[in-house]
Amino acid sequence: MSSTARNTSSRIPFAFPPEDRGPSPYTGYTRAHWEAVADGLLAAAWRFSTPGGALLDLPGVPSRSGVRSDGLEGYARTFLAAAFRVAGAGGDDPHGWLDRYAQGLTAGTRTPGREDTESWPLILDHDVQGQPMVESASVALGLRLTAPWLWKRLDSAVQDRAEEWLRGSLRHSPAPNNWYLFPYTVAGFLESVGRGDAETARAREHALGLMETWYRGDGWYADGDGRAFDHYNGWALHLYPVLDAHLADDGEQSALYGPRLREHLEGFALMFGGDGAPIHFGRSLSYRFAASAAVGLGALTGHTPLTPGASRRLISGNLRHFLDRGALTDDGLLTLGWHGPHPATLQTYSGPASPYWASKAFISLLAPADAPLWTATEEPAPVEESDRVLALPAPGLLVQSTRADGIVRLHNHGSDHVRPHEGETAAEDDPHYGRQAYSTHSGPTALANLADNHLSVEIGGRGSVRRRLHPLGAGHGDGWGWAASWHRPVFTAGPPMVPGLRVESVTVVRGRHELRVHRVTGAPSGTRVTHTGWATGPEEEVTSTLHALYGWNPETEEARAPQGTAYTRWALVPRLTTETSGTSLHASLATLTADPKPVVPEQVITGIEATEKTIEIQWTEDNARTRITFEPLTVLHALAELT
Repeated sequence: MSSTARNTSSRIPFAFPPEDRGPSPYTGYTRAHWEAVADGLLAAAWRFSTPGGALLDLPGVPSRSGVRSDGLEGYARTFLAAAFRVAGAGGDDPHGWLDRYAQGLTAGTRTPGREDTESWPLILDHDVQGQPMVESASVALGLRLTAPWLWKRLDSAVQDRAEEWLRGSLRHSPAPNNWYLFPYTVAGFLESVGRGDAETARAREHALGLMETWYRGDGWYADGDGRAFDHYNGWALHLYPVLDAHLADDGEQSALYGPRLREHLEGFALMFGGDGAPIHFGRSLSYRFAASAAVGLGALTGHTPLTPGASRRLISGNLRHFLDRGALTDDGLLTLGWHGPHPATLQTYSGPASPYWASKAFISLLAPADAPLWTATEEPAPVEESDRVLALPAPGLLVQSTRADGIVRLHNHGSDHVRPHEGETAAEDDPHYGRQAYSTHSGPTALANLADNHLSVEIGGRGSVRRRLHPLGAGHGDGWGWAASWHRPVFTAGPPMVPGLRVESVTVVRGRHELRVHRVTGAPSGTRVTHTGWATGPEEEVTSTLHALYGWNPETEEARAPQGTAYTRWALVPRLTTETSGTSLHASLATLTADPKPVVPEQVITGIEATEKTIEIQWTEDNARTRITFEPLTVLHALAELT
């Protein structure tokens, strides 16, 4: 399941170098391949520019922000790729990309807000006309990176107009999350070209102050107040302040944010599969290989625990994963989706140019051609070295990877994307946060289908969803780990909640196996409980199993998810069921594996002892024991008798 399994060149509709397995034995990709992809993406997108180059109106269904905002998004996000490409080459611009972006900047800022062919929309508050604020950061960062070859050659009148448009970001309210880093980035650019003032200083101070309140530890930031942890950590919350410090040569700022990036990569580097895939988890997944931006940023700045060869293995494997699997149309455009188009992956803010935040991956090109990132020989990715288990208590995540099949699984007991001021409503159920587990080789089922990796409490025929998570802890030892949380079931119809009803969930992992234990309390008489495993397709290389251990009916059903996942057009989901009332304990054994040998529970777990508050199991392989106790929660694991 390595990224060597497919032929990239047959899927790429632009000039592309042959593989070079000497320096890149795992992926075949070198810096030349990265430059070719950047140039190919830019050439394809620019075929849809307006005459003055201010808007790139890519084909497709408009986002909720409208066509003009989408056109600005096309300009701004591709500008990032061009800026990384040219700045990393020391200003060498053989395709003349910067001339096009200079022309577009001139046209777009001439009469902002006017409904004509070229004018950019004004930047307003996030709840009025906010999307241009997002794009202002890409414009500003692109201008900062290319200042010697673009900004400094502009007429002063154009510079003044551009500054005035960008300052709209400083004068309006961002969304209450990573958006505060957009005016921060605009302010950083203005200060870098001698146009800073009290307004820019306030924007930067405000953003960095919020960052401190959002930092939770283990190298992870919450994306705003609350518990939203996802890929935005890498491609936004770490990227902007660390890159700003690098470009400004700010040692004090680097000393604060650099070590956090390093710690983040200690865990995040484990979240890439042997085939290069990132974890299919969280929102904005159509940004695809932007997931590798933090790895490239670490290699660029030195704030990384990875060797240069391992870093390139991850970034190139990630890039190749998507190029091999249909991320591009026949004319070279990035599609809205995962591998190919996939509507269930998208958010309402997604438009035709949204996937081009993938441009952030090209931050790796800021490392010059003679940097170790490009000259070192590729080394194995963490998943290719050994089986790994890593608990991340701060975000409430548990990482489990297996070397034999290259699969990485993420067990979610802490990321819910529910803001503190929001109530819990089933109408806001989000498959990209609410499920118990995610992986590099599977995706969540669609909302209209049966939910995968989910414990549902059904009362009167109405099922529950999992919204706000309350972490109960996480930890790991030699070859094993655990994470736990509790939630109040929220119902899709009828009364939204049942007083006193609560679900406590614990995941314990060893090798490819997942022990899943749920304790339901306060269940009314006649309650039905169901639990599902991983969703997989009949033609996939991976299989999913779910076996009852305790508190379930013995037979596993095979339920259908006709809308499939991002990995398969049609999926099967193993499901366990039972009737319960009051307090009950339920244990199962789940696997997602490419191992063709069937999982036989008796060959994994030898014995089980359980009460309403405690369950202890013995593992067959080494007779180790795991004991889970509730009220309060404790998880013990030892190779001998537990006392």
